Amino acid sequence: MSEHFDAIVVGAGPSGNAAAYTMAKAGLNVLQIDRGEYPGSKNVQGAILYADALERIIPDFREHAPLERHVVEQRMWLLDEKSHTGAHYRSDDFNEDKPNRYTILRAQFDKWFSRQVRAAGALLITETTVTNLVKDDAGRVIGVETDREGGPIYADVVVLGEGVNALVGQNAGLRPELKPQHVALAVKETHFLPEQTVRDRFNLAGEDDGVVIEVVGSVSSGMVGTGFLYTNKESISIGVGCLISDFAETCIPPYELLDNFKSHPSVAPLLKGSEMKEYVAHLIPEGGYNAIPRLTGDGWVIIGDAGQFVNAVHREGSNLAMTTGRLAGESIVQLKAERKPITEANLKLYRDKLADSFVMKDLKKYRRIPALLERNKQLFTAYPKAMSQALQMFLRVDGTDKRSKESAMMRSVKRARGSWLGVATDMFKLMRAWR
Repeated sequence: MSEHFDAIVVGAGPSGNAAAYTMAKAGLNVLQIDRGEYPGSKNVQGAILYADALERIIPDFREHAPLERHVVEQRMWLLDEKSHTGAHYRSDDFNEDKPNRYTILRAQFDKWFSRQVRAAGALLITETTVTNLVKDDAGRVIGVETDREGGPIYADVVVLGEGVNALVGQNAGLRPELKPQHVALAVKETHFLPEQTVRDRFNLAGEDDGVVIEVVGSVSSGMVGTGFLYTNKESISIGVGCLISDFAETCIPPYELLDNFKSHPSVAPLLKGSEMKEYVAHLIPEGGYNAIPRLTGDGWVIIGDAGQFVNAVHREGSNLAMTTGRLAGESIVQLKAERKPITEANLKLYRDKLADSFVMKDLKKYRRIPALLERNKQLFTAYPKAMSQALQMFLRVDGTDKRSKESAMMRSVKRARGSWLGVATDMFKLMRAWR
């Protein structure tokens, strides 16, 4: 294929689709390349879609996108081996005409998004792996090489939305090798149940209402990680994710974590009678702001997971992916309209747009959190257990006077960390990192 394109987008996930759609909609000649059999074929799992990011790209997406449920309730659990301490927020305001969050099945959603990209005018090639970037004598990226016959494919810019592995950018020397403490491995299953059963178990009155549960504590067996559970139309997506560095150190199999989570007394009743039909393992960037690689160069741009654009604190990923893809696409469209070359200097436009967006502002705000969690595992072990023990004492009526109970509760918190100084130090570190 010797045709020259305005842009080549590597990857057909949320970031790649957002970039390709934005550029094709503006009239650019766009080629999109994905190694899957079809967009979404590698993403069978359920996920959360944040509406605002997609609405800025396709305003009427709610009318035809394959959405499962809109989230009306968020639950947060601290787990120990036998119990959970929880908080939740539920509001009828989330039943507004334009809900804010949805659960989706990525295989269906990615295929739908890809259809919008092609309808906008982009050319999609699947089952094709980009093996390397093509550079000219000055080191400028001018195209890609693939595992197909026909030689290199050329373009004015290559947009790398290739996912967290980012092997194309790494092999081309555009970014360093991933560090194991900057990546989590998540394992997830999808369990199918009748639609009415899902609604009954999660107290969902509305036909399309949904619940999200996010979990920390014993679910990660002392590692830096979280568990999660999402309600879909006729299924439940459940999973656990922990840092690769912790898996390497503990040698705990990921599936063992998930099996323990599913059998927990607080979780097992929610899955009772379900049929597990899908299992997937997936890498998630967790390094945050300090792990973001160089994002632009002469003829190339990095977006989405390849740029470590995930807010691990709030478990946000798809909105950052789509926003970075859109901003990259808009920047390239503007440079083409102004007849400016796609150079490192001119791509400052993209970097400036990022800096002014919630993406960089949020990641910068939480830039200390990844290192804090990695060095303070007691936040995942001691405190959830201490909270459970304290509430067990507080709620149990056994003839013990309340003053004695309060003293015992305080001792359990102190014992969990060794001293009040340890507790105070942890709280100070957490507050400082949160600022």
